[in-house]
Amino acid sequence: MRRRRDTDHTALCVARRERGVRLKSLRRRSGLGARDTDPGAEGGERRKASSHAHQHSDAVHAERFVARLASTRIGATFNFYGEGRGAGVRRARLRAYLEAHAGAPLLLVGEAAGYRGARVSGIPFTSERQLTGAGPAEATATIVQRTLAELGLEVLCWNVVPTHPGTPTSNRRPSPAEVEASRPFLEEVAAGRRILAVGRLAAEVTGASYIRHPAHGGAAEFRAGLLRFAAGGRP
Repeated sequence: MRRRRDTDHTALCVARRERGVRLKSLRRRSGLGARDTDPGAEGGERRKASSHAHQHSDAVHAERFVARLASTRIGATFNFYGEGRGAGVRRARLRAYLEAHAGAPLLLVGEAAGYRGARVSGIPFTSERQLTGAGPAEATATIVQRTLAELGLEVLCWNVVPTHPGTPTSNRRPSPAEVEASRPFLEEVAAGRRILAVGRLAAEVTGASYIRHPAHGGAAEFRAGLLRFAAGGRP
């Protein structure tokens, strides 16, 4: 199993990078090690050029994905990628996050963005405090990222509803209409990945294996579920 990047390092990189992202993992070939006199060098250059073209295409695709998300109205939720102060920063962070985890074989899906988490940071299951050392912290984000780092799981995090249902100081359960409006985004990031559902709503929507949400005293059960999965069993 490939080791996941150090959580703190990834968080700092995400806060600074504004490159395009890949939503699906593509196998890349490497031309490293080929000598100038190698008759296959020309082919290696062609493969390298092709890889660069794929990266450019993926970046364009990701730009469109994030732009589409930012311009979508999902019920009565707050779309922090298109609204509010810092929306541009949140879009850039999401693109960088998706790129950093483009090869992740596992998708960890929660219910919706939280008012102390993704609504501020722009990244699922991540608080502003984890990215910059300032701003609000979120217990769920802290538990999730710490557990993933401990277990070395390579994971992409997402939410059934990627925007925030609730007020600036509260969360609410998303409505069925909001869940349905969010489905295209979930399906796109889930393509080619195994899904683990954090909480009952995520399990209902995805039909994936259920893991106890770490909030409200569920941290130990959440960690135990991921441990069972990492050991090759069911969460």
